Amino acid sequence: MATISVDDLDKYILYALQKDARHTSGSDIAEAFGVSASTVRNRVGKLESKGVIRGSHLDIDYEALGYQLHTIIFCTAPIPEREQLAKAALEVDGVISVREIMTGEKNVHITALGRNSDDLSRIGRELSALGFEIAEEELIRNEYTSPYSPFGKGSTDEDGD
Repeated sequence: MATISVDDLDKYILYALQKDARHTSGSDIAEAFGVSASTVRNRVGKLESKGVIRGSHLDIDYEALGYQLHTIIFCTAPIPEREQLAKAALEVDGVISVREIMTGEKNVHITALGRNSDDLSRIGRELSALGFEIAEEELIRNEYTSPYSPFGKGSTDEDGD
């Protein structure tokens, strides 16, 4: 995949939207960066068309909805089948995300939700039936995210990174 060049405005747009896309408008970004709102809208459109912005995602409190068991399942998949199995795992009821890992034995990390241990057992059985070897399961207490700070307004590459 070719690298896409971005300038400081593009980086700030990505930072602001990653920080809080729902409550950040093009006008907010334009005002903070000193450009017009139409410039920001055009830049967002270009970032979307180039595949840099692939969507926006809700941060959901699953526990408030009755899904007390939020787990990460560390799996091993045969390398030639890893991508296909990772995509197939998304079809298992309760799976909310899948990460392919390039190194190590536990090369697929699957995040899943359940209301009870029966849900998690069913998910495990279905993942095994797909061809995953389940190496480990861990319950998640909380998850925190942050926008990529080097994209924040006024960031420079002065430290050599």
